[in-house]
Amino acid sequence: MKIEIWPIDKVVPYDRNPRKNDGAVDGVAKSIKAFGFRQPIVVDKEGVIIAGHTRWKAAKQLGLDKVPVHVADLSKAEAMAYRLADNKTGEAAEWDNEMLALELADLREMDFDIDLTGFGDGIPDELGDEPPGDGKGKGGDELADTAFTFGQYRFKVDRETYLNWLEELRQKVGFDNDAAHKEIRRRLKL
Repeated sequence: MKIEIWPIDKVVPYDRNPRKNDGAVDGVAKSIKAFGFRQPIVVDKEGVIIAGHTRWKAAKQLGLDKVPVHVADLSKAEAMAYRLADNKTGEAAEWDNEMLALELADLREMDFDIDLTGFGDGIPDELGDEPPGDGKGKGGDELADTAFTFGQYRFKVDRETYLNWLEELRQKVGFDNDAAHKEIRRRLKL
């Protein structure tokens, strides 16, 4: 895929874009500012946006003069269909809350700004910030703030135990979510 750097004013929003994306612009702008442009704006031969309206608006908001673009060699019908598919297919995906909880816990442990993930204000309720429990391990040791959520069950474990357990799990089943869930169920006797 060839990526070119264009003046932002050369990129033209599609006037019939059916996706309402204004609510996502601030978050995308934060992401671009923190991580840089990691996905180009996809345009047709005339510079009309096929995919990336939110990135374009975020770049405008940030005052960027130039943006990365990919000029797609698509027919008019293909561009229209891809524009819809690019937005619609994302709606079919679901979050794996158990794996999401692990990722967010790791980021918190690294003192990373969770707001940059888009979950700052919108962490799903079932993940919670404070798992229930007395804060004591089997030996009565105080536990760290590492939270682990699996279905309706919540656990709070010290960092070392959590990291060791996670590494064991990854070595046994890799990063396959279904295999990880099966192994977690087995270990928790669920």
